[in-house]
Amino acid sequence: MSSCASQLKGVVSADSSAVFSSEISLKPRMMSMIRSFNSAAGQNNNIILNGAELSRGMSIDGITSVLLVNTAPAAVKGDIRVIDINRFFTAGNDLKFIEFEQNQNGGSCRINININNSPEIMEKFSPEVSDYLNALMAPIATGEKLSKSEYLNVVSSFYNRALRDEIAGSRIQASIEFPGVISSAKGAAYSGRKAEFDIPLVDLLVLETPLIYEVNWR
Repeated sequence: MSSCASQLKGVVSADSSAVFSSEISLKPRMMSMIRSFNSAAGQNNNIILNGAELSRGMSIDGITSVLLVNTAPAAVKGDIRVIDINRFFTAGNDLKFIEFEQNQNGGSCRINININNSPEIMEKFSPEVSDYLNALMAPIATGEKLSKSEYLNVVSSFYNRALRDEIAGSRIQASIEFPGVISSAKGAAYSGRKAEFDIPLVDLLVLETPLIYEVNWR
């Protein structure tokens, strides 16, 4: 959830369990910003993105295990195992992030993240993730309503244009395998059982419009 290169691969099973593997690496300007942020907080170690802290800090309902390890001071990779994807990132009674359904004829998975449910979802992450997102003044954490251009101008004014450009150019890529052959997908390319998502980071940070993805399979 930062100016980064992020790749996610996952397999979702018919019983609503799932396994995800993730690789995240921060880009140079974001590394510099977080290093300064950590130094101001009295944290002078070399680790910029701490896999162990991220693993311990995730209090998300439905997760059975999280293991993220550092491959570099600003890069982590690892696995997340979910016992019930319908409980994954639940925020209140009416603010579900994921809705999964499977029956004898097939199934569907719908993902919805918007400016109303995002602050509650962010609370379930490690505190350092929320701290970094707040340091970036990202609406996904603050709940503030900004357009993408307004947000990028805020980053440029408060930090610098280089960080702004890094955020603007970053993307999150995800490849998810579902329990059956996909018949339709909103917001993703698909082939066979796999859906491929390519999400501009600034779309997620700002949520100027809700991010809604839906995959149906048979």
